[in-house]
Amino acid sequence: MDDLENAILICFESGPVEASLKPQAAAYCQQAKEAPDICRICIQKLWFCGLVQVQFWCLQTLQDVLRASYGSMSLDERRFVRSSVFSMACLEGVDNNENVVRVVEGPVFVKNKLAQVLVTLIYFEYPLVWSSVFVDFMGHLSKGGVVIDMFCRVLNGLDDELISLDYPRSPEEIAVAARVKDAMRQQCVPQIARAWYDIVSLYRNSDPELSATVLDCMRRFVSWIDINLVANDAFVPLLFELILSEGLADQVRGAAAGCVLAMVAKRMEPHSKLPLLKTLQISRVFGLVSEDADSELVAKVSALVTGYAVEVLECHKRLNSEETKAVSMDLLSEVLPSVFYIMRNCEVDSTFSIVQFLMGYVSTLKGLPALKEKQLLHITQILEVIRIQICYDPMYRNNLDALDKIGLEEEDRMSEFRKDLFVLLRTVGRVAPEVTQHFIRNALANAVESSSERNFEEVEAALSLLYSLGESMTEEAMKSGSGCLSVLIPMLLTTKFPGHSHRLVALVYLENITRYMKFIQENSQYIPNVLGAFLDERGLHHQNVHVSRRAYYLFMRVVKLLKSKLVPFIDRILQNLQDTLSQLTTMNFASRQLSGTEDGSHIFEAIGLIIGLEDVPAEKQSDYLSLLLTPLCQQIEKGLMEAKVASGEDFPAKIANIQFAIVAINALSKGFSERLVTVSRPRIGLMFKQTLDVLLRILVEFPKVEPLRSKVISLIHRMVETLGPSVLPYLPKALEQLLADSEPKEMVGFLVLLNQLICKFSGSLRGILEEVYPVVAYRIFRVIPIDGLTPRTGAVTDEEMRELIELQRTLFTFLHVMATHDLSSVFLAPKSMTYIKPMTLLLLNTSCTHKDITVRKACVQIFIRLIEDWCPKSYTVEKVRLAKPSCFQDFMIKNFATNCCLFSVLNTSFDFNDANTGLLNEIITVQKVMYERFGNAFLMHLMSGAFPSANCPQDMAEQYCQKLQGNDIGGLKSYYQSLIKNLRLQQNGNHVFR
Repeated sequence: MDDLENAILICFESGPVEASLKPQAAAYCQQAKEAPDICRICIQKLWFCGLVQVQFWCLQTLQDVLRASYGSMSLDERRFVRSSVFSMACLEGVDNNENVVRVVEGPVFVKNKLAQVLVTLIYFEYPLVWSSVFVDFMGHLSKGGVVIDMFCRVLNGLDDELISLDYPRSPEEIAVAARVKDAMRQQCVPQIARAWYDIVSLYRNSDPELSATVLDCMRRFVSWIDINLVANDAFVPLLFELILSEGLADQVRGAAAGCVLAMVAKRMEPHSKLPLLKTLQISRVFGLVSEDADSELVAKVSALVTGYAVEVLECHKRLNSEETKAVSMDLLSEVLPSVFYIMRNCEVDSTFSIVQFLMGYVSTLKGLPALKEKQLLHITQILEVIRIQICYDPMYRNNLDALDKIGLEEEDRMSEFRKDLFVLLRTVGRVAPEVTQHFIRNALANAVESSSERNFEEVEAALSLLYSLGESMTEEAMKSGSGCLSVLIPMLLTTKFPGHSHRLVALVYLENITRYMKFIQENSQYIPNVLGAFLDERGLHHQNVHVSRRAYYLFMRVVKLLKSKLVPFIDRILQNLQDTLSQLTTMNFASRQLSGTEDGSHIFEAIGLIIGLEDVPAEKQSDYLSLLLTPLCQQIEKGLMEAKVASGEDFPAKIANIQFAIVAINALSKGFSERLVTVSRPRIGLMFKQTLDVLLRILVEFPKVEPLRSKVISLIHRMVETLGPSVLPYLPKALEQLLADSEPKEMVGFLVLLNQLICKFSGSLRGILEEVYPVVAYRIFRVIPIDGLTPRTGAVTDEEMRELIELQRTLFTFLHVMATHDLSSVFLAPKSMTYIKPMTLLLLNTSCTHKDITVRKACVQIFIRLIEDWCPKSYTVEKVRLAKPSCFQDFMIKNFATNCCLFSVLNTSFDFNDANTGLLNEIITVQKVMYERFGNAFLMHLMSGAFPSANCPQDMAEQYCQKLQGNDIGGLKSYYQSLIKNLRLQQNGNHVFR
C-alpha cells in the first residue's frame, strides 16, 4: 500500500486510532485531491486496488472533481475519465486481465457511487458530447446480471439525482432533466423498455432479485415515458402474470404491482385514462388483499388497488358525459369492496388518504336523486371504516384511563386524527341520514352486547359517532327526534354501557347527554334518567376525578337548559350532592388534582340556577341558600385565620382555599336575579350582603395577594348585577381597599370595575367618584406621560410596556364612560382640578397620533362631551382653567382645533377609507360643536391661525367656514375631505402634530 491508500484507510477507520493520525491523514487526502493528476490516480487505483475504502474514496473524489471542475478539465482528461468509468461499469477490457479489479462486483455502496459518477457525466455530456451512453450500455447487458444490475443503478441514480420531482431541484437541474428526458425519448427509451421486458422474462425464476430490481427501475420511468411502451399487449399480461404467480418470489410480484400502479397513477387526460383503467382488468388482483395482511406483497397490492380507486374516482369527477360517468361508476363499484376491506384490515399506503378518497366518493352521491341499493351498502361500509379507524388501541387502555403522559399523548394524537373522520361522518349523515343513524344504533347495540376484549374501545367509538353526528343536526331535528333519534336518545339514557368506569367512556357518555338536551327538553319524561346519569357513579360521583369534575360543568349546562323543569327534583338533587358539596367546601386545595374551568365551582352555579328560580318557595329558597353560603363563608373565615399564621409552604394552599370559596359564591349568585333579591325576596339579598361583609375582610387582611384581589373584584362585579343599588353602601369601603397601594397593573381591573359601576348607577356614583378619581388620576399620570406611550418610554421591559399599554387603553375607556354618563363634573371637583391639564393633553396627543383609530375616535368623543358640559352656548364664564392665563376654550380652539382637526388629518397616514370614516365623522362633529359653543372666536382662529399655518388659500378657508355655519353635514364632510386633499397636494403631507 502506498501513502495515499494508508491515509484513506486511516480516515475510514472507526476503531481506536492515534489522535494525531486522523487529522494528518485527512489533510494528506485533501492535498491529494488538489493534485492536477488526481483523476488519473483515482482511475489507476480503481483498476488495481481491491480495498473497498480506497475504491469508494476514489469514486467520491472523481464525482467531486467533475462537479467542481468539469468546465476547466481538458478534452483528453474528460475522455479518459468517461471511457475508464464506463469500462468499469460494463466490464470492458477485463476478461483476460486477472490483475484488474471488478468494481461492479464490489459492495452495494461502491456500486452506487460508481453509478453516481456515471450520472454526473451524463449530467454534463448527454446528449451533446456522449450521445451513445445508453445504447452502448445496452450492448453489454448480455454479459449477465452484474452489468444489468449496474445499468439499473445508473437509471435509478439518474432518477434520484436529476429527474424525480420528489426532491427540490434548481432551475438549472430542471432544465438539464428536460434535456436528458427529451433526448432519451427520441433515442433509446423504446430499446430500454424492450430490455426491461426481455430481462424480466428471462430472469423471473432464476434471479428474482434482479427481476425485482429491473421492475423497480421501470416503475420510476413510467411517469415520463410514452405510456404505450409499457401499457401494451406484451407488458400488461406479463405484469399481471407475475403478480398472480403464487410460486414466484413476493419481491418480484410486489415490484410488478408497483409498475402497474405507476401506469395507473400516470398523469393523463381523463378521457385517455379511463380506457386504460378499464383494460387493466384490475379485479384480477382483488383476491390477493385477503392474504397475510403483514406481507410485503399484500401491502403492494393494497397500494395498487387503492391507487386505482383514486384514479377511477378522479375520472368520474372530471368526465361529463353520461356514458363515461356510467363506466367510471361501474369500475368504482367493482373496486370499492376491496378498498373497504383494505381500510379495515391492512396497513394503508402513506400516499393514500382514506378520508380524502371517501369524502370524494360521498361527494359524487350528493347530487343523486336517490341512492341505489349498492350505494347504500357502500355508505354502510364507509361508516364501518370510520368506526374502526376511530377506535383506540387497547394497548393504551390503562394509560388513557389514568391520563398519564402516554395516555395524554395518545388522546391528543387520536383527537387530531379523528377530526377529518368526523367531518366525513357528518357528510355521510347528510347524504344518507337514516342509514347513518341506523348504523350508529346498531354500533351501540353491538358494543353493549359485545364480549370481545375491545369492548371499551368499541363502546367509546360508538358513543363518539353519536356525539359527532349531533354536531350537524338542526335544532328542530333534535327536538323532534327525527329518524332514529327518538330511539337512539332513550337507548342512550336507559342503557348501562359496559366500560363505564373508564374515563373516556364516561366522558363521551355525559357529553352525548348534554349535546342532545334539546330532545330531552321536549321529552320531560327522560329528565329522571338524565339526573340519574349525572348524580350517580356515572357522573358527579365517578371514581375518576377527571370525569367527576367535567360532570360539574356539563351538569351546569344541563341545568341552564332545563331550569324550572328541575324544581320538583331540587331535594333529590341537593341530597345527592350533599357529600360532593361537603367535600368541596372542606378539602384542602393543595390536594385537588384539577383546577381552572373544572375546579368544582360549576356545581355551585348549577345549584344557584335551580334554587334561584322564583318557582322555589321563599322559605325553602332561603334554607337552600343558607345551607350553601354558610359553609363557604366559614371556609373563608377559617382560611383567613389559617393564612395569617401559615408558613411559606402552606400559605399558597390556604389562599387557594379562600380563592375557591369566593369563586363558588360568585358562581352560586349567578342564578339569582336582581329583581328577586331586591324586590320579591329581600331576605335573599340580605344573605348576599352579609357575604359581602366577609369578603371585604379579605381586602383588609390581604390587600396585596393578587389571586384573592382579582377574585374579590370579580365577585363585586357579580354582586353589582345581583344586588343592584343596594350594593352602593358597600362600595366606598371596597373601592378604598382596592385602591390602597395598588400597582399600575392592578389599576386595570379597578378601572374595569368602575366602568361597570358607572354604567350601572350613573349619577348615583358621583360622590364616590369625586373621592376615588383624584387617587386614580394621581397613580396613572405618574406612569403614563401626557404625550402617550412610545417604545422609548422610560427603561421598561416588554412585559411592563404591555401592562402600561393595557392601562392606557383602559383609562381611555374609563374617561369615555365618565364623559358619556354625565359625570364630567367629577373632573371639576376641587380635588380633581389638578389633573385636568394632564388629562386633556393626553387626550389631545392620543386623538392626533394614536395608531388605533378607535382609540382616537373615543378621545374626540370625550372632547365633544366636555365642550357640551363645560362650555355653555353663551360662553361668558371660565369654568375650567388649564394653566393661567389659558382657559379650556382657548385650549380647544388653539391646540385641539389646529392639531387634531387639521394637522393630524393633513398627515398622509390618515387614510380616507372605511376604517377611518368613524373618526372623520367625529372630527366634523366636534368642529360643529365648537362653532355652536365658541362662535366667531372659533371661526376667527381658523381664518387667522389654523388655515394660514397650513398655507390654505383664503377663498377655500372662507368657503369651509361658511359650510361650517350651515346645516348640511354631508356637504361639510365632502368639502372638508376635498380641502384636506388639496392641501396635501400643496404641502406633500409634511404637516405633523405640533
